[in-house]
Amino acid sequence: MTDPSPGGPGSLFTQRLSLFPITTGLATHPSGPILAIGGQPLDELAERFGTPLYLYDQATLDTAVELYSQSLQEHYPGPAGITYAGKAFLCAAMVQWACRRGLWLDCTGVGEMTIAISGAAISGAALSGLARSAGDSRATIVVHGVNKSQADLELALTSAGTLVVDNLVELDRLVELSRMASLHLPKLWLRLRPGRLVDTHAHIQTGLSDSKFGLDFNEAAQAVSACLEAGLPLTGLHFHLGSQFRDPTPLAFSIEAVLDFMVAIRNKFGWLPQVVSPGGGWGVAYHESELPQPPIREYVRLVAENLAAGCAHRGVPLPRLQLEPGRSLVAQAGVALYRLGAVKQTPNRRWLLLDGGLADNPRPALYGAHYSALPVSQPERPAGGLAWLAGPYCESGDVLIEALPMPAMDPGELVAVPVSGAYHLTMSSNYNGACRPAVVWLAGGQAHLVMRRETPDDLLRRDLPIPDLRP
Repeated sequence: MTDPSPGGPGSLFTQRLSLFPITTGLATHPSGPILAIGGQPLDELAERFGTPLYLYDQATLDTAVELYSQSLQEHYPGPAGITYAGKAFLCAAMVQWACRRGLWLDCTGVGEMTIAISGAAISGAALSGLARSAGDSRATIVVHGVNKSQADLELALTSAGTLVVDNLVELDRLVELSRMASLHLPKLWLRLRPGRLVDTHAHIQTGLSDSKFGLDFNEAAQAVSACLEAGLPLTGLHFHLGSQFRDPTPLAFSIEAVLDFMVAIRNKFGWLPQVVSPGGGWGVAYHESELPQPPIREYVRLVAENLAAGCAHRGVPLPRLQLEPGRSLVAQAGVALYRLGAVKQTPNRRWLLLDGGLADNPRPALYGAHYSALPVSQPERPAGGLAWLAGPYCESGDVLIEALPMPAMDPGELVAVPVSGAYHLTMSSNYNGACRPAVVWLAGGQAHLVMRRETPDDLLRRDLPIPDLRP
């Protein structure tokens, strides 16, 4: 793959640059142009905070939310909202940002709920407790989970606004808990399993008939009956087909199936949901070969218009439409910054060995995710052949990017990997004793450290010695 006219409209540099946050540009430097995001030269950020380093650009996040909001206003005539998926990336700063933007927070498990509650408290948002003021000031936390523990349920019941019921066993536990006089249950949604397939990796398909997630329509009917009989606050239906898909067409069939279920339930029990959440999962371009970016407006249009038309056709009142975009809100806002430690030439490959990889981004190993990259210094340099970008870990699968056209590079140079905002750090590990990277938030021309780098001392804090076992 060649690099036509570096810097031109069809150049490899220009294509890759479009994968980066919207504030990305070039800063001047005595040695040549330097990549900068949010007005911050990346070499200076690496010097200040170290590498590997993750960067989040608030302007890119804000733009994505605005695009979703405008699309919903344009295409859906009823009430609508957006939920930020905590599993994409969650920290106190992200919760603060989501609260300020009026987003709900999708959490799974005690850990994510605790981060959400803590971050919301910092932002001054009323996300926890049972307080009542004008209307309902309970949490805008939406709790998911395919096998919620007792601790998950206990925290959700006191701190969440909505709990999404995954299975009938969980519902039985909720019925028992509801009999406690002092307990006020959050609103309940039922997670449905529509039995539809979207075109994505098998590991991130969630709506199939044999998926571990959710209730089939017969089980869901039993759940509606049980909720009504027990007087539980059942208010919504949820389904999710999978992640990183680019064709929204299967969603139309699932919406039709869910609407038919709603009519059947109305006819049998006289109940209709106040909220319908068709999940999220809209894809993003990770590599220049996947450009242009999948249009968010088209995804929202199909969901909104099909739900509105289907309700009108069946004489069903419009429910609140609650979308749950994860990566399409946050992925492009994130960049991973690595330092090149060694260049190695094998018979058929040029290896660029980085100081991060599998431990902070397992997606290439798990899903075969296809990334791109740019050198931080003089990023417009023409490609000098193919390179394999790999990490320092003792796994042959620790390869971030394969066969990527890259210029000649020297040890010590910095490499920036775009579209790193989702499902990296939340899936990261301490493999080989790796310490998780620091995270820096870029906003208003300033760089703010929002997650400190782990240290070896952090790795030791959970360890306890065994007794002297000598005979």
